[in-house]
Amino acid sequence: MTFAVSVLTLTPEAWPGALQASLIGSGLAKGAWSLELIDLRRFGDGKHRQVDDTPAGGGAGMVMKPDVAARAIDSLPLEGRPLIYLTPRGKPLTQARVRALSQGPGVVLFCGRFEGLDERVIEARAMEEISVGDIVLTGGDLPAQMLVEASVRLLPGLLGNADSLGEESFENGLLEHPIYTRPRSFEGRDIPAVLMSGDHAKIAAWKKQQSEAITQARRPDLWAAYQGDKA
Repeated sequence: MTFAVSVLTLTPEAWPGALQASLIGSGLAKGAWSLELIDLRRFGDGKHRQVDDTPAGGGAGMVMKPDVAARAIDSLPLEGRPLIYLTPRGKPLTQARVRALSQGPGVVLFCGRFEGLDERVIEARAMEEISVGDIVLTGGDLPAQMLVEASVRLLPGLLGNADSLGEESFENGLLEHPIYTRPRSFEGRDIPAVLMSGDHAKIAAWKKQQSEAITQARRPDLWAAYQGDKA
């Protein structure tokens, strides 16, 4: 089954962007996943295809019109796919959510622009609001592409070696341990001796200890959740 991605955007020329490169791009070319672009301007009002208007109650910038957004959304079948609006005020995108998305039929992504989207259409179409970080960008296309890559790379067989996914950051509630390769010595820094010992039990213990230490130092929120899961 092909993982079907439909994107509602004012800047379709931004796609597929980085998604056309490497294994993700190969997967698109081979049909492991599909990409459909819907230009929101097609559904705009009047001869100038207006898609935005001034904010009610005053304020800077422009707001995307709910009727225009609704026409665009209603033009395509969801077919069991979640309708996701990329916005800084959304719930943080997590590896768990990405994993769940990758196991479904695909996603429909609404890429905001300007000051954002009228609240009424978000409510009326039961859009899931997702954020990729505590940052503000000029539009939702880059966050949407991040969500697509994070989901698509988990499709069976796309990356080749499924075992490589198990030790990645977030997969077990921790950040990934440090990784090394040859040369054995680089600018006076050596690969930790335990990794060259051939003792798989000691190597596994070292990796876990490093993951725990890094997570505790860099992501106290993840560490607290990890500790809670172990309790």
